[in-house]
Amino acid sequence: MMKRRSLLQCLPFLSLVGLGLASPLAQAADEAPDALIGRLTQEAIDIIQSDKAVQAGDLARIKELVDQKVMPHVDFQRMTSSAVGPAWRQATPEQRARLQAEFKTLLLRTYSGAMSQVKNLSFSIKPMRSAPEDKEVIVRTLIKGRGDPVQLDYRLVKTPGVGAGWKVYNFNVLGVWLVDTYRSQFSQEINAKGIDGLIATLTERNKSNAAGDAKSNKG
Repeated sequence: MMKRRSLLQCLPFLSLVGLGLASPLAQAADEAPDALIGRLTQEAIDIIQSDKAVQAGDLARIKELVDQKVMPHVDFQRMTSSAVGPAWRQATPEQRARLQAEFKTLLLRTYSGAMSQVKNLSFSIKPMRSAPEDKEVIVRTLIKGRGDPVQLDYRLVKTPGVGAGWKVYNFNVLGVWLVDTYRSQFSQEINAKGIDGLIATLTERNKSNAAGDAKSNKG
């Protein structure tokens, strides 16, 4: 049970790290979304199983990987705006920037702790149901560790212009879409305290998590 729980905790991290380990050539707009996810997932698994700092949950190392290699393959503004919901439209540019920064920190810290528990991962990709003209698709995968395989799906949007290609803006673990889960939590905060209240809550949560990490390291 512990190993399966660790695998589940690891999956959102795996999806984040696996989105950006590609060369500029691999960002071509005509690359199939399922091929992109397949290749990047394998590279993410290789990192999880070979990088000692990642296995130890080293947040600085994980943040470095995400900032340098992941973000170009994620529509993170769309991910954040979807999690915030209708209130995003009323947010100022400064508030939007703060929300994206705090949300990214929350995701990294939430999913960085299970790396040392997960070994011998593999995956498969299910046949994709889409038409060539589709601008949004879902790529469905199964991640295999110890125990039963775990479903991990990606929502991707095809983006035009500079950096064109498929970008991920949501992912699903065992039937639960991550952005939808956070939207429910964020909505309660916004209704009670407004956008600034949500920012303050996320900031305090991240600071509290960081303090807990520092205390654990000293211990």
